[in-house]
Amino acid sequence: MATSTFDGPAVVRGGPPAHAAAPRPFRVGRLPAQVLIWAGAAAVLGLWWTDTPAVVGPAGWLTGAGRITGLLAGYACAVLLALMARVPALDRGVGSDRLARWHAAGGRYTVGLALTHTLLIIWGSALTTHTGVVSRTTTLVLTYPDMLKATAGFLLLLATGILSARAARRHLSYEIWHYLHFATYLAVFLVFGHQLADGADFVGDNAARLAWYALYGGVAALLAWFRFVVPVRRGLRHRMRVSHVRTEAPGVVSVYVTGVRLDELRAEPGQFLRWRFLCRGMWWTANPYSLSAPARPGRLRITVKAAGVHSAALARLAPGTRVWAEGPYGGFTAAPRAARRVLLLAGGVGITPLRTLFETLPGQVTLMYRARRPEDFALRGELDAIAGARGAHVVYAVDEPSAYGFPVVPLTAPGLLGLVPDLAAHEVYVCGPPGMCEAALRALRGAGVPRRRIHHESFAL
Repeated sequence: MATSTFDGPAVVRGGPPAHAAAPRPFRVGRLPAQVLIWAGAAAVLGLWWTDTPAVVGPAGWLTGAGRITGLLAGYACAVLLALMARVPALDRGVGSDRLARWHAAGGRYTVGLALTHTLLIIWGSALTTHTGVVSRTTTLVLTYPDMLKATAGFLLLLATGILSARAARRHLSYEIWHYLHFATYLAVFLVFGHQLADGADFVGDNAARLAWYALYGGVAALLAWFRFVVPVRRGLRHRMRVSHVRTEAPGVVSVYVTGVRLDELRAEPGQFLRWRFLCRGMWWTANPYSLSAPARPGRLRITVKAAGVHSAALARLAPGTRVWAEGPYGGFTAAPRAARRVLLLAGGVGITPLRTLFETLPGQVTLMYRARRPEDFALRGELDAIAGARGAHVVYAVDEPSAYGFPVVPLTAPGLLGLVPDLAAHEVYVCGPPGMCEAALRALRGAGVPRRRIHHESFAL
């Protein structure tokens, strides 16, 4: 059995990868997570039902609808924060991409519910008291307990939702967008008090109040533990430092990191960590980068393309720079694989997690790697070595194949079927820029690959 150093693959020639099988960490799958979320929403509706003996007249219907949307908005806030808590079991089981989509959709629903709640309560209260809407709004905000804080929290939540919309998101750097979401914590904190002080379903109902405290207290504990305590503890325990930086392609570098007891991270091929480099200009933010080689004892590696201020600065990291890493995160691993035959579709720097899977996945594996120019293929030497060692197939494709003498492999259903005739029987992993991922997903579905066998991650930056 021939193995190599950390810079290259470690595989058994002609056989399966030579990585010892470790027990898989606990995961919470997509279906159990969805059932839990919807069960909580049903319990919230049940709370309104048991506290509402009758609804009479337009004012009653408006106020009742306002109470329902308010309860659901409060519950949705707790769910949103739980999805942001980076609970490893949830992250591994559901997947970071899917959690991000759930969070984005949940944010839109939460803002919509909160806005609807506000309008309905004001309108119903105005009809009940036979006053004008403006006058009643002023009375509610200025005289009801905790309503001034709730108003400030609602406006902050609304602003965060607007700035997180896709049109606005494109104009924000990852760092600004990331820290903008901390405003969500403040908004929920400001809004929380009025739910118990003014909510008809909580006033005088100690059991409901205790349940609401337990919900928010549990979510706060998850956030405090996984977002703050665990990263600090791991930073102190593993004592990671930059070993060296190596250029892989134009604008692409690999950062090699050493540390102690890194096996305790239990990082799986395909996962990513959030990296914080403790040096000037970089210590204040943690960015997500995938491992570009399977974790070795005491050593990790990431490969990053310069696409922003933070990623571009990685090329200038000095050896010995302290590193804190949160994670590992992501369900883009071998865990969901059901078929023995696998196709890996990589675009640009999306090769990083697929390079680790290419080395470690058992069975028949085919890799197609797309880039703009031949010089943009990062880690090509390693990929060729892995392919030769395990008898796998690698296809390189560029945007203008005729200009470089590369084969034409269009990212369409016929193109992929020409590469892999029995594609429908394959498990497929896709990683790359959003446009490439969207085209690949359309092509795979057109080629008859079942949705459950398509696993993808995309990079927005």
